[in-house]
Amino acid sequence: MRAIVFDHFGDESTLRIGEVESPPMTADSLRIRVRATAVNRADLLQREGHYPPPPGASPILGLECAGEVIEVGNDAGGWSSGDRAMALLPGGGYAEEVVVHHGSAIHVPEAISDEEAGAMPEVFLTAYLNVFELARARAGETLLVHGGGSGVGTAAITLGKLAGLRVIVTAGSLEKCGRCLTHGADLAINYNDEDFVELARGANVILDHIGARYLARDLECLAVGGRVVVIGSMGGPGTIELNVGALLSKRQQIIGSTLRARSKEEKSAIVASFVSRFGDDLRAGRIRPVIDRVFPLAEAAEAHRAMKGDHFGKIGLRV
Repeated sequence: MRAIVFDHFGDESTLRIGEVESPPMTADSLRIRVRATAVNRADLLQREGHYPPPPGASPILGLECAGEVIEVGNDAGGWSSGDRAMALLPGGGYAEEVVVHHGSAIHVPEAISDEEAGAMPEVFLTAYLNVFELARARAGETLLVHGGGSGVGTAAITLGKLAGLRVIVTAGSLEKCGRCLTHGADLAINYNDEDFVELARGANVILDHIGARYLARDLECLAVGGRVVVIGSMGGPGTIELNVGALLSKRQQIIGSTLRARSKEEKSAIVASFVSRFGDDLRAGRIRPVIDRVFPLAEAAEAHRAMKGDHFGKIGLRV
């Protein structure tokens, strides 16, 4: 099968189309003929040598896909050949076929295109896991999302508003702030010109992919009983000093979270919980990704360059 491969770590120029063996089938899995996938920040880090795949995962890039089921394992109930599927992957999405545990796959409703479905699992399941399962956000609370124009950020806006949250986002330009408001955010803060602590003070939940550079200020911004979930370190590595007394007195929680390395059982539980809560919205087309642009698979290098530049939402790959 064709796939995007690279022979050594480096910049986008290392990516090329190559021929690789199709992944082996297992009894609890589905084989999907991939029609679409999408670029995530983790793909760029893996290409650069900073984010290796979990043990046993495909070394091929790609954390999500959508396409047609062409083989069903004996222990993969609820699926048939010909079904449309989108799936959360530990790797392997930049290819013509993937094999994935059936619990990591979701039936694609008629309202969603293949390209939309290929850009959904990673960001929507990330937003769902961290905002609702770990931070336990409840209707009427205020959610602050850093990077509201990102794939995870736009997904968090969608789910937050469907769940009855007040959603505040940060973004790096007036144009992105405006697009976040159009997408449904209640307030958008330009972090280059405005202080999110002052404008979002009293937030109940914060979704933060910046990490050490923002964490102390996140806690200053949080309400009593607030929860901050750190899902990345785009602000760079580092250590910080925290006011433990304030943390205790305000009964705040700091939660660290990743999705990729979780077991198939954990991922199955997350997928099932997401579908149970938001399945009706998904089938009605109220849940769909914001797609900035879509590249052919052979232009994966250009897609990675676009990911480093100015974009809003997801960048897709058409297989």
